[in-house]
Amino acid sequence: MDLDQAREFIRNNHRAVMLTWHADGRPQMSPVTVGLDGKGRMVVSSRETAVKVRNVLRDPRVAVCVQSDAFFGPWIQIEGTAEIVYLPEAMEILVDYYRDISGEHPDWADYRKVMVEDRRVIMRIELTRAGPDVHG
Repeated sequence: MDLDQAREFIRNNHRAVMLTWHADGRPQMSPVTVGLDGKGRMVVSSRETAVKVRNVLRDPRVAVCVQSDAFFGPWIQIEGTAEIVYLPEAMEILVDYYRDISGEHPDWADYRKVMVEDRRVIMRIELTRAGPDVHG
């Protein structure tokens, strides 16, 4: 699958499961909500203290299965390299992430306050591979 096709799928589908790796090699999976930034990178909001964030800091490889709202509907798998963006730099990215997925927030000041309280970060993922190319 072409990466631009994958980006188009992500623009319209935000439910996903992200795979990262524990230090001992075991897989770690988390349900996440995904979006795209202006440069076509996948973005995920998380807490600074989350296991997936610690895993990415040690090993930036991730795989993400993005699916439609219909569990047995269309889906894609993305592979990429993640980086963590911390507050305060992450704040406007978090605002854009929310807007792209959910629209306007009723109280942006409150949203920003909660992002700080939750110690939110943005996981920014450079896409390197997408599939499937064949459906069985």
